[in-house]
Amino acid sequence: MANNNLAHLDVLLVGAGIMSSTLAVMLKELDPSLSLEIVEQMEDGALESSNPWNNAGTGHAGLCELNYTPQAADGSIDIKKAININAMFEESKQFWAHLVETGTFGDPDSFIHHVPHLSFVQGKDSIAFLKKRAELLKEHHAFEKIEFTTDKSLMAQWIPLMMAERKDDEEIAATCISNGTDVNFGALTRQLLAYLDQQDTSTLSYNSKVVDLQRCAQGWQVAIKDLKSGTRRTVTAKFVFLGAGGAALPLLQKSGIPEGKGYGGFPVSGQWLRCDNPAVVEQHQAKVYSLAAVGSPPMSVPHLDTRVIDGKKSLLFGPYAGFTTKFLKKGSFLDLPMSVRLGNIWPMLAVGRDNMDLTRYLISEVRQSMEQRLDSLRRFYPQLDPADWKLEIAGQRVQIIKKDEKKGGVLQFGTELVSSADGSLAALLGASPGASVTVSIMLDLLKRCFPEQSNSAQWTEKLAAIFPAPLKELETNAELYRSTQERSDKLLNLR
Repeated sequence: MANNNLAHLDVLLVGAGIMSSTLAVMLKELDPSLSLEIVEQMEDGALESSNPWNNAGTGHAGLCELNYTPQAADGSIDIKKAININAMFEESKQFWAHLVETGTFGDPDSFIHHVPHLSFVQGKDSIAFLKKRAELLKEHHAFEKIEFTTDKSLMAQWIPLMMAERKDDEEIAATCISNGTDVNFGALTRQLLAYLDQQDTSTLSYNSKVVDLQRCAQGWQVAIKDLKSGTRRTVTAKFVFLGAGGAALPLLQKSGIPEGKGYGGFPVSGQWLRCDNPAVVEQHQAKVYSLAAVGSPPMSVPHLDTRVIDGKKSLLFGPYAGFTTKFLKKGSFLDLPMSVRLGNIWPMLAVGRDNMDLTRYLISEVRQSMEQRLDSLRRFYPQLDPADWKLEIAGQRVQIIKKDEKKGGVLQFGTELVSSADGSLAALLGASPGASVTVSIMLDLLKRCFPEQSNSAQWTEKLAAIFPAPLKELETNAELYRSTQERSDKLLNLR
């Protein structure tokens, strides 16, 4: 077990969510001798963004998310992002499969389940887009099993809940890929943390908050406050990872690294409609994504999802966006104003100037009544009973604001890894598809921040054993992709 009095560490990780726990386990797999500590201000791990009710639980693989295949003004469709995200998710599955095979994890059914992924659209133009998208994707080995249909009887087999008593003249279409997944990232995180808690020179410090960090001869000197007793302690670490969700930005600013200058955050809250009625839930075994309304941001893409949490199935629909100045669900309303600096105030003002449509969208979302939210769901499920659905508060997301030479500042949807030039500190900013591609992000981090070890024979050999199919090979080598996916699916009970 860990030594809580350890004053000097090889690695300090902030936040006990999917990001820090994945990196910590990966480092321990590569070098068991590394001393590391995870610092979390809440009483347990996976209570913020990684909590299963705070996210959609989609194993993002580009199978159904239409915003990953944007259509240009000339009608062309770019599928590169979908291919890349698919390969990254397969990379994640390789890591989880390795942990299952080596006995690190127990039953994979505790965190990952097979759930078909579908895209659903309405109207002639959207149907044409979906058909063209399916034809393009089908040419790539990762999407060779995609099915497109306008046949309502086939859709009734795929999504019976959504097809009941629809109008005969309604123009609709869908695509389906059967090998999608639902992932309980909270359960996955807890398994990773439980494994770490059993390792020598690994410490999990809950109810603890990093209040300051600054460079020192050993790397970083970090001040940590015990939130129960109020006492403070100081540790030094050769490497610091800021994986605390929305709280990563203020800590990145405290670090003072030049690479973090100019970054700001745009916090967005969210809500879901949730159904636990077994009679309804059993009629929908899929994750179904559609198109965002014209002029709405990517985060507004509506979807009706099967969720499997702690062995029980539910349905979630949404998301419904909102605005708050908190950077964490249990954060402070001062988070946003306290994050303003001379270096990021112009990018933040520029984003405010250039995103009035987003502002109007968020205001309209906040002002929605329950009946208006149910009307959005009726697009997917026309025969719903309002009594079956309740409002669930989702997690907090902080979208990235960064400098831009032409615009002054841009709002970026997605995730971004920011690291110091010497590789001694890294921070992960942003949101979706973050959790699904955590493993790929951490492999990138290893190359940036542990270059000598990554090129050593020891790490190279171990990484090859864990990841028999590297990212680029997954994108380009069809036979290797198929064999690797088959092996991962077998180990993860997805076949």
